[in-house]
Amino acid sequence: MTRLVLWDIDLTLIDARGFGPRWYRRALAAVTGRELQQMPDTAGRTELAITTDVLENHGVAADETTIAAMFTALTSAVAETRDELAQRGSALPGAARALEALAVEPGFVQTLVTGNLPEVAFHKLESFDLHRHVDFEIGGFGAGSVHRHDLIADSVAKAADRAGAAIGADSVVVVGDTPHDVAGALRFGAVAVGVATGGSTEAELRAAGAHAVLPDLSDTGAVLTALS
Repeated sequence: MTRLVLWDIDLTLIDARGFGPRWYRRALAAVTGRELQQMPDTAGRTELAITTDVLENHGVAADETTIAAMFTALTSAVAETRDELAQRGSALPGAARALEALAVEPGFVQTLVTGNLPEVAFHKLESFDLHRHVDFEIGGFGAGSVHRHDLIADSVAKAADRAGAAIGADSVVVVGDTPHDVAGALRFGAVAVGVATGGSTEAELRAAGAHAVLPDLSDTGAVLTALS
């Protein structure tokens, strides 16, 4: 039986804190000419939800054309700061080892369920050489829905189509650092693994319903056990 592991990115695999508001500031100015005054909550949310809030909070209609332009501008802003991201951001402890260990375990497929856009997700992981063991083509990304469980469903559908066989929800593991990640997994019926490397404590992740909670990814054996 294939075990499909869906990794969150921000504060699960990498730390890129401080970059998000800068990227949105550049994108908002490029698309609307307006200065970013405030950022909505971003933890565990999708790019569609965040972008919609940013536009509406600045008096701009969040129509399909404007959102698409914002996505293009955000992708450009990230691409233009990749060198700085690699220097000032970081892979989180154990992330590289966890991805590498899982890659050689039989029966596992690794991809992403992330609020990021696909191109942004790639830039972020490649900046820390974490992209090699992740199948981007079957990931669930944040342009398509404001709901995280929709991203999980999208990824599972892609993986099942490639495999030519259905993938049961109990064969899907979602790994993330926020209660939103946990809630999305539970809504889909997947196994939820919380990692307390973001703004949520181990207790908060357990209270959200996570089936397993890790302090971080530094203990590779514990990671493999939680994902198995």
